[in-house]
Amino acid sequence: QVQLVESGGGLVQAGGSLRLSCAASGRTSYAMGWFRQAPGKEREFVAAVSRSGGSTNYADSVKGRFTISRDNAKNTVYLQMNSLKPEDTAVYSCAASARIGIPRIPLSYDYWGQGTQVTVSS
Repeated sequence: QVQLVESGGGLVQAGGSLRLSCAASGRTSYAMGWFRQAPGKEREFVAAVSRSGGSTNYADSVKGRFTISRDNAKNTVYLQMNSLKPEDTAVYSCAASARIGIPRIPLSYDYWGQGTQVTVSS
């Protein structure tokens, strides 16, 4: 079992930055991903990182603005979000996957956090 707890969400103006954290407990040798879901929309892949942290994968919409990283000593995954836009507004959730590689689809993830709200004002 893995428990995931996100933090770091909040309200920020367009162009600003936020850093989300996802603290994991239990078995933590998983690939980790961040997803987001805006009201009335489907859950959307944002970024993922391999078990070692050496490989990453990003959605085109956040590439160059967001950076995913992990600190395995602290069992924590981060999502640094820069140059935020109003369309980035959503509930952001982290997830853990036992699959090989760094999956992009929600069904490939086995454990989910509760999510943290990110709101970007224009």
